[in-house]
Amino acid sequence: MCGGRTSPTAGTIFDKTRTPLTVWFMACWLFASQKDGISALSLKRSLEIGSSQTAWAMLHRLRSVLVRPGRERLEGAVEVDEAFIGGEEPGLRGGRAKGKKVLVGVAVERLEPKRFGRCRMAPLLDASADTLRGFLTDNVQEGARVITDGWQSYPSAAAGLYTHERVVGSASAETAKLLPGVHTVISLTKRWLLGTHQGRIDAAHLASYLNEFVFRFNRQRSRSRGLVFYRVLELATAHDPVRYRDLIASPRPQTRPPHPPPATRGHPASLERPPANRPWRQAHSGYMDIQEAAYPLRRVASAQSSRRLVAKAEAIMTQPKRRLGSRAAIGVRRPGHA
Repeated sequence: MCGGRTSPTAGTIFDKTRTPLTVWFMACWLFASQKDGISALSLKRSLEIGSSQTAWAMLHRLRSVLVRPGRERLEGAVEVDEAFIGGEEPGLRGGRAKGKKVLVGVAVERLEPKRFGRCRMAPLLDASADTLRGFLTDNVQEGARVITDGWQSYPSAAAGLYTHERVVGSASAETAKLLPGVHTVISLTKRWLLGTHQGRIDAAHLASYLNEFVFRFNRQRSRSRGLVFYRVLELATAHDPVRYRDLIASPRPQTRPPHPPPATRGHPASLERPPANRPWRQAHSGYMDIQEAAYPLRRVASAQSSRRLVAKAEAIMTQPKRRLGSRAAIGVRRPGHA
């Protein structure tokens, strides 16, 4: 379009961001390269970001792009179960009772002999047949063999679409052995939330954290962290812009009127931004000035020492030369004499 104005970040999650792209790319690398991920506080300290809110928004923008549109659903033998994520509550020991905890559906591919493939996780409203059927149709390919426990809603949820296999254990330990995949994924998820994020997860954002865990679990056998970093950038550039108001759970109404457009339009904001303050990239020309300003007495002492050395050198040069005597006079013995 002739006479138009655009930006390389237009149409991506970096659209209209005030954070330099170099900082964004470093955040993407830390997000993708570390095995357990990174929290908002750790990202703020690593990149020296001025606000925890900015670091939190950057990570949530990255989490919002991890679900690739049209991704393949799970195939073959798939274990399916549910679990509660949240703190302990009185009167909710086990079972599927409603409370402050969040019910999460888990599906894991079972590979022979004792390996696991990809996984899928998503929050559920309840454990009814309709809710579980929606979870299965979104994440499991039709015709797959679905392996579940003895919950009464699974036969109706899998009817007509999947081959249902029911395993029943008399105790929770036996159920964990019969469905090892889903129990392993649930345990790793809870450990990851308590370790990396210290359990500070709001229920409104739990789906984003589950998507991040699924993204990491499905790429745990990746040979190169650089490929994971490339995938994150690829998803970020192909995703629509994500605003801060889209991330917060309860956005507040805007009290101030929007700013009027500027009278004169120049270059995009991404090009007008001044260079970032990077102390390690600056030259060391001002190092001596800082040292002299911080230690004025040291500068005076150094000048006095220099003057003393010059005076000693001049005194040595002005002294008359002495004539050396014979070897006997100076105490030097000839070789072979005692």
